[in-house]
Amino acid sequence: MRGIASITAEVVCFMRALEGRRSPSERVLDDPYAEWFLGPILKAALAGTKLSGELGMMAERLSPGLTAFIVTRHRFMDDCLARALAQPGIEQVVLLGAGYDTRAYRFAPALGSIPVFEVDHPATSARKASIIADHRNKLPAVDVRVVEIDFLKDSLTERLRAHGFKKGARTFFVWEGVSMYLSRAAVEANFHTLSELAQAGSELVMDFWFLLDSPDMRATAHRLSPHLLHFLGEPVTFGIHPDDVPGFLGRNGLELLSLATASELESRYIRDGRHVYPANYVVHAAIGARS
Repeated sequence: MRGIASITAEVVCFMRALEGRRSPSERVLDDPYAEWFLGPILKAALAGTKLSGELGMMAERLSPGLTAFIVTRHRFMDDCLARALAQPGIEQVVLLGAGYDTRAYRFAPALGSIPVFEVDHPATSARKASIIADHRNKLPAVDVRVVEIDFLKDSLTERLRAHGFKKGARTFFVWEGVSMYLSRAAVEANFHTLSELAQAGSELVMDFWFLLDSPDMRATAHRLSPHLLHFLGEPVTFGIHPDDVPGFLGRNGLELLSLATASELESRYIRDGRHVYPANYVVHAAIGARS
């Protein structure tokens, strides 16, 4: 897996592109660049899809609510970033495990000269950079710094600093779709690294997965669905219940600002009756003491 670009990053990009096929009144987010990063199979599937489409319904049958979670998660993080950029103080944005994230371009007017560090494995970063280069004339000007890293070998601090990251500056971190593939120790180690890198009061948005413990068939199906990711080489390895998050963050130098469960994401963003995958949720936190 580590020698090729992330498959799940492309699937997530497909879900964002699929959302753009919905009517404006039902659409949770609009990512006009997402389609660029799809390979031939998913690009053909998207072309044959109308609104939610047959493939979208198939995805819902395989893992009910997952597509809705992906897009509501992305929207929640977008909203947190938009609020942060609307206030003075943010000096840099870091996308950890950036995949095919297009926030740098979608938020270009709000970012202005603020640099965006896109951190990911070289294989995924290289594929994204090639696609961006092919579409450069269609993109707004923005300071994007591609930070290639092998998380098993390289120092995040050293790789960021090599690309002009300002240690001790007020930073907004996005860590999307990554924590569930790590160990608890690795998640905690990253928290400590962020605390060392950024000014107190910097912000982090991220998502977590937890094991549903209801005895019904729906919960059983949700417990089984993460195992499908083993076949893609990206198994789910870490989970934490929402009730345990404030203490978990606090022990690692972060302060919980807000937490949105599946039902809260559904209530806030869904307007067409879709349900959000119940085993995931999103968190907005402050790093260290807020200034």
